[in-house]
Amino acid sequence: MGAEGRVVLVGGYGVVGVQLAELLRARHPDLPLLIAGRREAPARELAARLGGAEGVALDVTSREPLAALGGRPRAVLALVNDPDDGLLLAATRDGVPVLDITRWTSRMMATVLRLSGTTPRAPVLLGSAWMAGLVPRLVAMAAQRVGPLARVDVSIRFALADTAGPDSLEYMDRLGLSFEVTEEGQARQVLPLTDGRRVTFPDGRDTRVFRLDTPEQATLPRVLGARTVTTRLGFDSGSATWTLVVLQRLGILRLLQHPRWTSLRRTLLTGSNTGGEAAWVADVEGARGQVRIEVVDPRGQAHLTAVGALLGAERLLGLDGAPPPPAGVWFPEHEPRPEETLATLHACGVEVRMQERPASEAA
Repeated sequence: MGAEGRVVLVGGYGVVGVQLAELLRARHPDLPLLIAGRREAPARELAARLGGAEGVALDVTSREPLAALGGRPRAVLALVNDPDDGLLLAATRDGVPVLDITRWTSRMMATVLRLSGTTPRAPVLLGSAWMAGLVPRLVAMAAQRVGPLARVDVSIRFALADTAGPDSLEYMDRLGLSFEVTEEGQARQVLPLTDGRRVTFPDGRDTRVFRLDTPEQATLPRVLGARTVTTRLGFDSGSATWTLVVLQRLGILRLLQHPRWTSLRRTLLTGSNTGGEAAWVADVEGARGQVRIEVVDPRGQAHLTAVGALLGAERLLGLDGAPPPPAGVWFPEHEPRPEETLATLHACGVEVRMQERPASEAA
């Protein structure tokens, strides 16, 4: 087994990883893949099913996580938490391109600071915004139509029955903690599950959504200059949403932040894992008008996240028709060919609608 020239999917046999591996194999049949994770058996099993792939055991917490690969890979796709940045630092030190979709806002900003004292020898694409960077990617596309961004309001509906791995429920660990947002160009602290509003989703159903800490609220103001960015989330079960809101108002969610309560926190939002529809909308306002983005994936949030990761992987590798990005730190907002994004989404069965209103009508 050797990693030379292969694309390594770390966490490749997880819920999102399997779907990303299948998408990569379907769209790029000759792309050599290496499925990596703590357990070698499921990695090898998936590799055998995919064809043109191998499986290997890899522990991101080891001192030299890439040493287990036996060669220099073409790229590393990080689909599991890298708590000590060991995988990221090993890859950047060796000049290996990296896509990471696992970092919540505070850890993503810490990573940027950690890399600031060095010059990465390869591109690092931090695609941890909602759905592996799909939200800011499409907002960047809308910005080309409406001009300088005044306001971005993102609303997400999460299906409790949807398939979800343990890492995808990590946002539960943030629900008791305040976070920073940008409003009218100024930073301020807000609490999750506050400032609710009712939003109509593409299927016509109204859902109550509340504030949530997501990375695009940090990157859109800094990368695209958005003056105000807000992301809110609600569940397809109104009772589940209101249970969390009440726990927040009573201060119970903050009390549950202790590590001993991690399982309990995540159990609050663990459904049947039988599958559900993923849906989100974004109202984007700029100097030249407004665009409403509507995204629906009947196959669920894990599949939609895998599609977002696919877009990131194709961008990192230059498989989307544009040259790969040069060495440095990049975000999904740095999208050179937005038309390719829409084509890929449609090819993967994701429904996207962008409704534009000129400034004269928006007023």
